[in-house]
Amino acid sequence: MGGLTNAEIAAALADWNSGDLSSFLVEISAAIFAKPDDRGEGDLIDKILDKTGMKGTGKWTVQQAADLSVAAPTIEASLDARFLSGIKEERVAAAAFFEARGVAAPAPARGVDKAALVARVRSALYASKICSYAQGMNIIRAKSEAMGWDIDLGALARIWKGGCIIRAAFLDDIRAAYARDPSLPSLLIDPMFGDALAARAGDWRAVVSDAVLAGVAVPGMTASLSYFDTYRRARLPANLVQAQRDFFGSHTYERVDGQEGWFHTLWSAGNSADSITTSGYTK
Repeated sequence: MGGLTNAEIAAALADWNSGDLSSFLVEISAAIFAKPDDRGEGDLIDKILDKTGMKGTGKWTVQQAADLSVAAPTIEASLDARFLSGIKEERVAAAAFFEARGVAAPAPARGVDKAALVARVRSALYASKICSYAQGMNIIRAKSEAMGWDIDLGALARIWKGGCIIRAAFLDDIRAAYARDPSLPSLLIDPMFGDALAARAGDWRAVVSDAVLAGVAVPGMTASLSYFDTYRRARLPANLVQAQRDFFGSHTYERVDGQEGWFHTLWSAGNSADSITTSGYTK
């Protein structure tokens, strides 16, 4: 999208690793983009097959989230991206199929201000990271409550800081958030993280929008932004889904106008007795 070279990406990541995005994964990513191919010409990253392996950790996490009814779209998006990477031959064929129909492969845009783009992506990554960690913490909290484990989420962040693949300076901020409010329902509404999301929202939207227009998939950032936009809405279009459920399956619905209980409507046109109150109905 921005036409950055591997060396420019490595430099950007190294710079990020000296600030609020400092982490093990950013650190090693900088080293990876800077590594030359010792078996041929050019950089090693360009010679590695774009087909990701997995050991099952992501799948187990998503399964737990579903079992606990906890939204984890960023984690799910990362897992789906791995699944899609695994169908390499099918993707190669699909690329040729759509290029023959005028859907060109993504290409660097002309006249891009690389420094400005790097700054926007840095903001978008930080905001997306907040959402990802919020989802993970919510899964752990829900499992802890279900099993009676009484996990201290702040202490957990401290343990991770001690050494694992998600080791990051960011974990200090998570620990501080739970120290301020041990019953915090989501990292998104911690004052510090809330301010960070608000300050970065514009860059975040710009990066996702530019990527979509350029045909570049950014599943993690897109999922995180949708999560943020859904979480901060006082009312969602889920009322339509619930109405549909009542229409085709008589699943009933609740009302927002002060009328208590569960309701079922006979949705057929022309039926005058179209609403049945089912107060006391157990879902």
